[in-house]
Amino acid sequence: MNALPALAITQGDPAGIGPEIVAKAFRDAPQVLRGCFVVGDLPTMRRAASCIMRPGQPSLPVARLDAHRAPVDLADIPPRCLPVWQLPELEGVAPAPWGRVSAEAGRAAAACVVWAARAALRGEVAALVTAPLHKEALAAAGVHHPGHTELLQAEAALHAGVSLQQMPVRMMLANDELRTVLVSIHVALRDAITAVTQDSVLQTLRITHAALSRSLGRAPRIGVAGLNPHAGEGGLFGREELEIIAPAVTRARSEGIDAHGPFAPDTIFMRARSTPQRAGEFDVVLAMYHDQGLIPVKYLGVDKGVNVTLGLPLVRTSPDHGTAFDIAGQGTADAESLIEAVRMARQLARP
Repeated sequence: MNALPALAITQGDPAGIGPEIVAKAFRDAPQVLRGCFVVGDLPTMRRAASCIMRPGQPSLPVARLDAHRAPVDLADIPPRCLPVWQLPELEGVAPAPWGRVSAEAGRAAAACVVWAARAALRGEVAALVTAPLHKEALAAAGVHHPGHTELLQAEAALHAGVSLQQMPVRMMLANDELRTVLVSIHVALRDAITAVTQDSVLQTLRITHAALSRSLGRAPRIGVAGLNPHAGEGGLFGREELEIIAPAVTRARSEGIDAHGPFAPDTIFMRARSTPQRAGEFDVVLAMYHDQGLIPVKYLGVDKGVNVTLGLPLVRTSPDHGTAFDIAGQGTADAESLIEAVRMARQLARP
């Protein structure tokens, strides 16, 4: 047990499926979850463990970690037991009702992320895996960050004593067949188009190259998607490819980055996809905005997709789905994406 560094898993929005998929992962994949603990609230996690109970399945005891000992000391936790690091600010607060947006749930979810991020930045945990939170609940709680990525960026910048601009981050979504990194993340589509600049594309290429070079052990082959249909068709459908994206690719290549494009966005993802029958042309696709990059990965199956934040001085992964309020509390949510996120976090946290 001591050979595995501790990995923190945040409980997510308590009104969504986060707590129950965390509970399912500890119950169904005990070997993968060895050395992990949950950052959250005991009553919330006990309610989650109860909602996944089915006849003939093993029970899942929930254990409170000793507040007087380091949370990384998990040597006494047996398999199929859910260890919880109880946040003091959540103590005595009733779990939020299933499937309902609330400020209370948003505050609880954000508090878990902040605690886990700070523990990772201090080197007390090897990585963190974040269960889904709800952006509307975050906003209701007064959290001035639209999602995990931006919240973690702010914590990392604060820890390093630098501005947000000096801590650039990007979102990567990955599964066994395809990886994609986004130039912009959670912004309106109009703003996402404006965000496609030479500097933002080049910065994304640099972040992607650095992060995947570490995980792959070699320089990644990066395919760059265009912004417009047919990648602009030589300027007929827009000039962003000619005036912004292609010059950024050229600059990246001059720095030794193995980048290619821009290519038509309706075919580049098929070219990059790897299957047992055919290796992809690229290790990763650089997408110009959120849905352009995420739809292809999610179409291949949300059960295997993992969200990774690139550019942080810590390892953070998460499932590639949301809170699913419509099924929360029914015990039917699939935990496979969370389990894959734990596997990837372990891989990325290796020295």
